[in-house]
Amino acid sequence: MNGRDEVLLPYRVLDLADEFGFFCGKILGDLGADVLLIEAPGGHPARKIGPFFQDDPDPEKSLFWLSYNNNKRGITLDLEAPEGQALFKRLVQTADFVIESFPPGYLKQLSLDYDELSRLRKGLVFTSITPYGQGGPWSGYRASDLEIMAASGCMSLTGEADGPPLRISLPQSTAWSGLYAAAGTLIAHYHRQQTGQGQQVDASAQSATLWAHSHAYAFWRMNRELQRRSGPYVIGRSVTGAKMRVFWPCKDGYVNFIIYGGPAGRKTNRALVEWMESKGMGSKLLREKDWESFEIAQVTQKEIDEIEQELEGFFRSLTKKEFLDGVLERNMLGYPVNTVPEILNDAQLQSRHYWQKVEHRELQQQILYPGPFAQFERGSCGVRRRAPRIGEHNQEVYGGELGLKEHELSRLRKTRVI
Repeated sequence: MNGRDEVLLPYRVLDLADEFGFFCGKILGDLGADVLLIEAPGGHPARKIGPFFQDDPDPEKSLFWLSYNNNKRGITLDLEAPEGQALFKRLVQTADFVIESFPPGYLKQLSLDYDELSRLRKGLVFTSITPYGQGGPWSGYRASDLEIMAASGCMSLTGEADGPPLRISLPQSTAWSGLYAAAGTLIAHYHRQQTGQGQQVDASAQSATLWAHSHAYAFWRMNRELQRRSGPYVIGRSVTGAKMRVFWPCKDGYVNFIIYGGPAGRKTNRALVEWMESKGMGSKLLREKDWESFEIAQVTQKEIDEIEQELEGFFRSLTKKEFLDGVLERNMLGYPVNTVPEILNDAQLQSRHYWQKVEHRELQQQILYPGPFAQFERGSCGVRRRAPRIGEHNQEVYGGELGLKEHELSRLRKTRVI
C-alpha cells in the first residue's frame, strides 16, 4: 500500500477498549485511521490471553493481542491519576473518535465521559462497548465470551437436540461486538460529515451477537415458534415442522447443503439432480419431481426424508473440492465446511492477495495475517503495522506530539502515570 489513499487516513482514534472493543479499533485502523491504543502502565490484562507465539506466555507474544491490535500505535497512561486525565484531555483535542469499554458510569466519575469530552472536541464520535449496553437492568453486569454466547441465545441453538447447549470453541462474541461497534462508529462518522455533529455510540455485545443466528428470532416474529437445538439439521422452514439436514459427510469432511425453495433454490435442486444423473445416481423420484412447483414452506417430513436419503450417498461420493467445483460450475447454492489449513489455501483468498506477511523484528519472524477485509475502487485497506509493544510510542506521542520535555517524561514514568 502507498499509505496515501487509505479511507480514514486523516482521522485519529483514541482506543481505550478491552476485548469487546479491540476489533472496532482494528477495523478503523485497517481503513487507515491513526489508532492510538491506550493501556494502563504495565500493559493491558488481555496481553495474558493465549495462545502465545511459540507457546511462550509473554505479554508481548499473545497471538490474541497481535491479531486484534495490529494497525495501532500504543502508549501507556493511568486515567485515574489527575495528570493522566489531563494528558488524555489534551489527546482528545487532537482526536476524532474515542472507543471505550469501561462499565457504564466509570468515565463519568473521572470527568472523561462523552458529555465532558465533547465540550473539548466538537464533533467527537464516542463509542462505548459493553456486555449489555449503557442502560437497562443488566447494564452494570460484567461478562465473558461464555456469558454473552449464552445470553445472546447462541448456545441454546448450538448442539444436538438431546445434548447440552454448546459454546463455539473460538471466542466469537468479542468479534461481533467489535464489528457492530465499528459499523455504528462509521454511521456516526457519516452523520458528522453531513451535519458537523458528534454523538455517543452505544454498542451491546449481547445485541451484536444476536446476528450470529439472525434467522432464529425471525421464527418467533413470523410463526410464534422458538427455534430449538437440532444438531446438523434446521427446523422451522416448513409449516409442517419438517427438519432438514444442513451438514453432510463427504469423502474428506463435510459440506453444507439444504434442500431449497424459491427461484434460486429450485434452480439449485434441478441442477443437483442433473449432476447426480451425470454420475449415474438419482432415482426416478428425483428426476420426475416437479421442482417448479416445489414449495419448501409446505414440504412434509416424509418428502424431505425421501429426497435426503438419495442425497446422502451422492455427497459421500465427493471430496470437498469436487463439491465446490461442481457447485461453482452449475451456479448452485452450497459450500464445503473448510478447516483452517483449507481456508489458508483457499483459491479465492489467494487471488485477492488476502494474506499479508507482517514483519516482527522483535520476534525475528514474519507472521502471516488476514489482510484487507474489503477492496475499494478508491482507497486502500489492510495491515500496515504489527500490534504495539507496551508503551512503544510513549516518546513519539508525549514527547514528539504533545511536546513534553525529557525531565517531564522521566517524572511521569517514575510516578507510573505513563
